[in-house]
Amino acid sequence: CHDAGLPVIPQGGNTGRCGGAVPSRDHEGIVLSLRRLARIRAVDPDNYTLTAEAGCILADIQRAAATVDRLFPLSLGAEGSCQIGGNLASNAGGLNVLRYGNARELTLGLEVVLADGRVWDGLNGLRKNNTGYDLRDLFIGSEGTLGIITAATLKLFPRPQERGTALLALGELEHCVALLALARAISGDAVTSFELLPRLALEFACRHIPGCRDPLPHPHGWYVLIELVGHAQPTTPLLEALLEQAHARGLIVDAVTAASQAQADALWRLREAAVEAQRFEGASIKHDVSVPVSRVPAFIRAASRVVTAMIPGVRVYAFGHVGDGNVHYNLSQPKDWEAAAFMARREELNRAVHDVAMAMGGSFSAEHGIGQLKLGEMARYKSPVELQLMYALKRTLDPRGILNPGKVLPPLAGPKRGE
Repeated sequence: CHDAGLPVIPQGGNTGRCGGAVPSRDHEGIVLSLRRLARIRAVDPDNYTLTAEAGCILADIQRAAATVDRLFPLSLGAEGSCQIGGNLASNAGGLNVLRYGNARELTLGLEVVLADGRVWDGLNGLRKNNTGYDLRDLFIGSEGTLGIITAATLKLFPRPQERGTALLALGELEHCVALLALARAISGDAVTSFELLPRLALEFACRHIPGCRDPLPHPHGWYVLIELVGHAQPTTPLLEALLEQAHARGLIVDAVTAASQAQADALWRLREAAVEAQRFEGASIKHDVSVPVSRVPAFIRAASRVVTAMIPGVRVYAFGHVGDGNVHYNLSQPKDWEAAAFMARREELNRAVHDVAMAMGGSFSAEHGIGQLKLGEMARYKSPVELQLMYALKRTLDPRGILNPGKVLPPLAGPKRGE
C-alpha cells in the first residue's frame, strides 16, 4: 500500500464516536481489521503487566488480569466489544480515570507497524526507561494516522478487595467540587468513580429503560454516583464518614448506599441508562468536553445559558465523569420541535458549547477523539504552532499520507483560529 500510495484505514471494534475507523468520503482505501490479532501474549503478575495484541476485546483483558488476582482498570460502556488497539489509538478514558488515568497512563510499551511496513518493537514492562524521546506517546491518541498499534504492554494493579457505591443527591450543582475534594480526603484518594447525573437523566432512564427506578423518595436537581475501592481498609466506614460530613456541610441532601452487589449494579444501571435513554426523547446533539474540575459547575451553567438563549426549551442533558472534568454536555430537542429542525442547528450549537469550554481552559474533545467529526474544531481551536508540529510529525512518519487519511488533521487550507 505504501508503494502504491493506497490508503489504509485501521479498524478495531468499530465502537468509536467520531468516525475515526471508517473511510472518509474522499479517501477510500483498504480497511484493515485488527480483530484476528487477539492473543494475550504474556501476563507477568509480579511485574504487574500484561501484553496483549491490538484485537483483544477490552473485557477479555480485564478477565485475564483477574485470573492472576490483578486489575486492569480501563472500563467503558463498550468494553464487551471495543478492542484495546482502538482504545489506545483514541486514548480512551472511561469510568476510572480519576484514580487510574486514561489509556495513555495505563500503557508501558507498544508494538507499531509504520507506514512503510517497518515494525517498531517498543514492548517493555519498564516503569523507568529514560532513553531519549518517548515514541510510545506519539502513537497513543493518534487514531492510526502515524502508525498502526499491533500490541501493547499494559499496567496492572492490585485487585480491590471490596467496593463501596452510593448515589448522593446534591444540595446545589456547585457542591459537586467540594464533595469530590471531601471524598478524596476522607478515603485517602480511594475514589475510583465520581459521576454527575442531572434529574433529567434519571427521569429518562426510569421512563424508558426496563429495571431502572429512582432509589430516593424525592426528586433532586443533581446527583453524584460515587464508588470507592478498598484494599487495606473496608469501604463502608469511609462512605459513612463521607455521608455524615457531607450532610453536615450542606453538600448533600439525601443519599442511598449499596448494601449488596445487586444494589450497586442497580445504581450503576442508572448511569449506563443515561446514555441509552436519551435516544427515546428525540434527536440529541452531543458534546464530549472537558474543563478543569474546579470549573465544571461554571461550565454547565454558562453553556446552559448560551444554548437556552439560542433555543428556548432545549433540554440540557449534562452528565459524566466530573471527577476528571469530562462532561458529556448533550442536548435533547425541545418537546415541540421536529428532529430535523433541531439537528439543523447542530453546527451552531456545537460551536457555542465548544467556545464556552475553550474559554474556560478546556478541550472540545475529552475522550472520544477527533476522527472525521471534529476536523473543523481542530482548525478553529488549535494554534498554528500546534498544527504545524502535528503536520511535521505526519510528514515524517507517513510521507505518502496513506495512514487513515482525512482524520485528526484538518486540511491545510482550514479556517484560522478565532475566525
